[in-house]
Amino acid sequence: DLVNFYSVIIGTELLNGRRNDALFSFLNKELIKRSWVHKASFVIKDDPQLIQDIFTLIKNDPNSVMFCFGGIGATPDDFTRVCAANVFTNSKMKTDQKAKELIINEFKENAYPHRINMAKLPLHASLLKNVVNNVPGFYLQNRFFFVPGFPSMAHDMIIEALDTHYIKNKQETYALVMTAYISEDALINTMKEISSDVEFSSLPIIQDDEKHAVISISSNNEKLTKSEFKKFTTFCDLSNIKYVLEDIRR
Repeated sequence: DLVNFYSVIIGTELLNGRRNDALFSFLNKELIKRSWVHKASFVIKDDPQLIQDIFTLIKNDPNSVMFCFGGIGATPDDFTRVCAANVFTNSKMKTDQKAKELIINEFKENAYPHRINMAKLPLHASLLKNVVNNVPGFYLQNRFFFVPGFPSMAHDMIIEALDTHYIKNKQETYALVMTAYISEDALINTMKEISSDVEFSSLPIIQDDEKHAVISISSNNEKLTKSEFKKFTTFCDLSNIKYVLEDIRR
């Protein structure tokens, strides 16, 4: 089945340069290991309206799966739990008793008055284990996952979520890649002939004052991938254009 993976990384400190992101690359690596790919990734500031707009965009994709990082703590700038409720559960929230128990066991009397608020989650939330301090992440509908912005906490939650719900893409992707030793412009007419049923990309490269084009075609249909890719090799053969091929399966 088609699954479109999105990541939303919430953190003003990433955008103003105070911190470097270590979340996208980890999630992307884990997706690729399981033969999945990102459809889009967003890095946004701690702005409730913007957060809700992005969540709504992703919700409107019927095949979406989202990993959201950050903003589920107890400080005034942690908006994610409320924003998630507003978008995914008609603003309905409740105190999750298991999350409450975990927070109290971890922090004892210091769970009050603020940390305990992290147990207030969107309705029907399920929990993700936090291996660092036991304050759980959560998810909705087996599709929308919310984890802390700290890699030490988030990484294990990502693996738990993927291993439980999206362990492996059953459809193998067939990809063919070529580097044509010609300007990308010379291949545009051929590009226009490529079927919309395959993923196509072209990357121009200038090396030692020479122009090259890296052409990639991929799909879940090996025969279709090969037939569409052949349009480029045939053009290059007829035009005496040198090219190098690379066969990738993922």
